[in-house]
Amino acid sequence: MTDTAPDGTTLHLPDAALSQRRVLRVLVASQVLSGAGLAAGVTVGALLAQDMLGSTSLAGLPSALFTAGSALAAISVGRISQARGRRPGLAAGYLAGAAGSAGVIIAAVLNNPVLLFLALFVYGAGTATNLQARYAGADLAAPGHRARAVSTVLVATTLGGVAGPNLAAPTGTFAEHLGIPNLAGPFILAGAAYALAAAVLAVWLRPDPLLLARTLAQAEEADTETAQTPAAAGVAQESGANEGRGGVVLGALVMILTQLVMVAVMTMTPVHMHDHGHDTAASGLVIAIHIGAMYLPSPLTGWLVDRYGRMKIAAASGVTLVAAGVLAAAAPGDSVALLALALALLGLGWNFGLVSGTAIITDTVPLATRAKTQGLVDVAIATAGATGGMASGIIVAATSYPALALASGILSLALLPAVAATAYRR
Repeated sequence: MTDTAPDGTTLHLPDAALSQRRVLRVLVASQVLSGAGLAAGVTVGALLAQDMLGSTSLAGLPSALFTAGSALAAISVGRISQARGRRPGLAAGYLAGAAGSAGVIIAAVLNNPVLLFLALFVYGAGTATNLQARYAGADLAAPGHRARAVSTVLVATTLGGVAGPNLAAPTGTFAEHLGIPNLAGPFILAGAAYALAAAVLAVWLRPDPLLLARTLAQAEEADTETAQTPAAAGVAQESGANEGRGGVVLGALVMILTQLVMVAVMTMTPVHMHDHGHDTAASGLVIAIHIGAMYLPSPLTGWLVDRYGRMKIAAASGVTLVAAGVLAAAAPGDSVALLALALALLGLGWNFGLVSGTAIITDTVPLATRAKTQGLVDVAIATAGATGGMASGIIVAATSYPALALASGILSLALLPAVAATAYRR
C-alpha cells in the first residue's frame, strides 16, 4: 500500500537534516570567499584614509563608514530575506560589497577622499552580509545544535579572513603594476571575492533555508494544533512572546558591546603599529591573527554554547575582552608578538559574544519575523561598530592607543551584570 498525504504535509517536504547539510556546504563556500573581501577594509582602510587626508584623527572614519554602511545593508538584507528568502538577500548584499570595492579603487586612483568615503559606505554591505549568513546556518538546525551550526558558518570565514590581510603586500604590488595606488590593492581582491560569493549563493543555495524552515514549521503546527486547547495555545504564545523580547534584548546587548569594543581597538592597531615603524606586512600579520581568532575557535565556541549554555559563554566574552584591552594597553609599541596576542584575545572575546548572542536571538524569535528582527539587531551591532570606529581615531588623537585599549576593556565589563541579571530572572 502506498503512503499518501495531502499536499503541504511533511510527507511531501524535503528532509530537514539533508537540506541543512547542503545549506551549510554552500554557506561555507561563500564564507571562505567573502572572508577575503571583508579583510581588505580592516587591513588598509584606515591607512588609505590617513594617506589621503594626512591626519590620524580621521583614520577611524573608514571603519565607521563601512560599519555604518553595513547597518543600512543589514536592514535591506533582512527585509529581502524576510520577503523572498536568504538566497536573494545574501546574494544582493555581496554584490553591493563588490560594487563598493570597485568604488574604493577608483577613488584611490583619482585621489578623491569624498568618493572614497562614499565607496567605503557601500563596501560595508559585504561585512553585513557576511554576518547575516550565520543566521542562515541556524534556520534549519535543531535547537540543541544551533550554536554549532552558526559556528560552522563563522569558521568558514577564517580561511579567507586570514589569507586576505597577508595578501595586502602582494596585492599592493599587483595594483602598482596596474597603475593603482598600493594601498588600494586589497580592494581588488575584495571585489572579486564578494562577486564570487554572490554567484555561489545565487546558484547553489537551494532549498532556501528560511523558506523551508517556515514551511516545515507550518506543517508541524498544522499537525499538532488540534491537540492543544485554544486557552493553552494563548498562554503558550504569551509566554513565548515575553521570553522572546527578553532574549532579543540580551542577545543584542551582548553582540553590540562586543562589536563596539572589538572594532575600536582593531581599527587603530594598524595605525598604532605604523606610527611605531612597522610596515604593512607586520600589521597585516597581526590583523590576520586577529581575524583568525574571531572565526577559527567557532566550532569549539558553538559546542561550549550548546553544552554549557548561552549565559556562561556570554559572560566569558566580557572577561576575555577585558584581558585583551589590558594587554593591548600594556604592550610596547615595538612588540609585534604582544600586540598579536592582544588582538587574538580581542577576536576570541568577540567570537564568544557573537556565537552566544546569535544563539540567544535565534532561540527566542519566531520564524514569522525572524529575518526582519535579525536584520534590525544587526543594524544595532553595525551602529555600535561605526561608533567604535569613528571614536577610536578621535580618542587616540586626543590621548593614546593604550588609553583607547584600556577604556574599551573596562567598557566590556558591562556584559557581566547584564548576563547575571538575566540569569537571575530565569
